[in-house]
Amino acid sequence: VIVNRNINAVECVLGATPVEIEHHLEMGRKLLAAGQLAEALSHYHSAVEGDSKNYLTYYKRAAVFLAMGKSKSALPDLSQAIQLKPDFLAARLQRANILLKQGSTQEAREDFQAVLKRSPNHEEAHDQLRKAEELELLQEEAHEAHHRGDYSTTVQVLEKVIELSPWDPESRELRAECYIRLGDPRKAIMDLTPATRLRADNRAAFLKLSQLHYSLGDHHDSLNQVRECLKLDQDDKECFAHYKQAKKLSKQLDSAEELISEQRYQEATEKYESVMRTEPNVAFYTNKAKERICFCLMKSAEEAVDICSEAHQREPQNIHILRDRAEAYILLQEYEKAVEDYQEAREFDQDNQEIREGLDRAQKLLKQSHKRDYYKILGVSRSANKQEIIKAYRKLAQQWHPDNFQSEADKKEAEKKFIDIASAKEVLTDPEMRQKFDSGEDPLDPENQQGGGGREWPFGFNPFEGGNFHFKFHYN
Repeated sequence: VIVNRNINAVECVLGATPVEIEHHLEMGRKLLAAGQLAEALSHYHSAVEGDSKNYLTYYKRAAVFLAMGKSKSALPDLSQAIQLKPDFLAARLQRANILLKQGSTQEAREDFQAVLKRSPNHEEAHDQLRKAEELELLQEEAHEAHHRGDYSTTVQVLEKVIELSPWDPESRELRAECYIRLGDPRKAIMDLTPATRLRADNRAAFLKLSQLHYSLGDHHDSLNQVRECLKLDQDDKECFAHYKQAKKLSKQLDSAEELISEQRYQEATEKYESVMRTEPNVAFYTNKAKERICFCLMKSAEEAVDICSEAHQREPQNIHILRDRAEAYILLQEYEKAVEDYQEAREFDQDNQEIREGLDRAQKLLKQSHKRDYYKILGVSRSANKQEIIKAYRKLAQQWHPDNFQSEADKKEAEKKFIDIASAKEVLTDPEMRQKFDSGEDPLDPENQQGGGGREWPFGFNPFEGGNFHFKFHYN
């Protein structure tokens, strides 16, 4: 009795009872059927721990791993099941299929052949063995083409390779390298992204992904990928060096855009100049900085035209640069050039609403410039504020007041100019009227007045009618 009790105590310490193991297996089966994979896996873990000599528990746990898409975790369980029961054909066939998808053709062939040795008419094993042999030939062909430097052919062959072995990281990494050499980094990213998950420690793929995103201007994605590398090894020197560079640049870019959103254009310009110093070797960031500086300098039109022109030489088809230069030309009242830039931008993007509206406005302003241009009349820029407009008005009103002239002809000329000066002041100091004028419509043009007819004198009467006038003018 004492001996039996001791044996039972040892069994409780070393493993579960047969009843408990059977319970875990039954629960695992039910949960697997219900699609509750994580819960099923937990029960199969308990079953394996309770009886490490039962080949079926390993096989069933492998089935859960496969259902969860974790083929790498399934392989050791299948191998253990085969070791415990070498004639277990289902496990050997399953392992062979995984090895084939991983690109391990020699090991896969050995397993398929082992199945056929015990079951010569096994149809699936025959078909898969042929695929393994075909895959081996394709792998050799791809490596030969790559060795010759024929990257296009390598990509074509690897397409068939990856179709047969989608879990093979080596083939995806090789194709990514070919895409990079062929100048298609986006496709390289599409191959490297799954490759990072197909190896246990693929820091090299994470670093390459980060560098590719960085070169394309995707600085946030670049940071995310290099962080994954550092999670695997925080002391990785290459990853850490790239992380510091990407983090610094990303911070500057985000800060610059935030300053622009706050209309702090001078500070944003300085920040983008810092971007060019931080990364002078990647064209994307220099071009982006030039484009955004062009935008920031819109308030200083002449400087904006210079920087926009430089940016336009770098990226002739960038519609944002053309738009910004057009707006700078509008501020300089060079409407023909503004129209040309908007027309050029529209050629590159016919459906862009902003470009269409900008072109329409520039054309209206050009047409308007052949009539009265209130900014020119007062000699102020289109960005002048109300105080600057009133100051210019007072100076010109004093200069062209008809009382300052003696001859009738000079008085008539002065009267005409004075009316234009007063009209300009009225339009440009009234926000609603100025907005209409800036969008290409003259609010004092008789053609634009409701019901026809208009007024030449902005205050509703002409004080100069009736010949002689000798009154004191208060320039208010």
